[in-house]
Amino acid sequence: MMTKKWAIGYLAAAVLAATVATSGDVLAQPSKDAGKAAPTVAGVPSMGETAADVSGFRSARFGATEKEVRAAIAKDFNVKGDAIRSESNPSEHTQVLQVKAPDVLPGGGTAEISYVFGFKSKTLIQVGISWSKQTDEKMTPEQLFSNASVLRAHFMTAGYKPDTVASNMPINGGLLMFRGSDEKDHTTMLILQGTVAQGENNQRILTPTGLMLFYVVDAKTPDIYRLSPGSF
Repeated sequence: MMTKKWAIGYLAAAVLAATVATSGDVLAQPSKDAGKAAPTVAGVPSMGETAADVSGFRSARFGATEKEVRAAIAKDFNVKGDAIRSESNPSEHTQVLQVKAPDVLPGGGTAEISYVFGFKSKTLIQVGISWSKQTDEKMTPEQLFSNASVLRAHFMTAGYKPDTVASNMPINGGLLMFRGSDEKDHTTMLILQGTVAQGENNQRILTPTGLMLFYVVDAKTPDIYRLSPGSF
């Protein structure tokens, strides 16, 4: 059965389209190592020196078939066979490959990577990477905050179209740490999930429980199953 975070559906598109944010400012609980220099993002795909190019993740490129993505997973993470789980999303009629891998982000802990194949195209349309207690039992709120901060800093200088960039935007259940699109309207989205409590001076403090990173080929009109207009 599909895990809850992927059963939510085409989450990246849903968040991209959302206009209702949680009320008031929300601050992420800072890491106890926040004052230290942030590590480099050696494991994250380069977006180029002048312009972002969101074309997939590592060796798995948008438009690739399931066979090609399985080969990419084996190349990138030395994982193959039954270690690559195959599931389906019954509401969207998409197929998903899932795999766990350590240090996808160097020093960031074990992550789960999800590769989504389109309803009609049967090719790769989205890659999601998540970090949480479910992916790594040693994961802490401080580690999640650190991962989110490193990735956000990387994406903010990666050359995304300025008019598409949003950062530190409160949403239901967390913070949209980054959202941006390249010249082909391929989208990157980074979401820090957590629980919110009242802090000093009426500030709302987010304690991270999960971090989700999405690379999406078409967030506005995703290749998922939809009922025909007028059918109901």
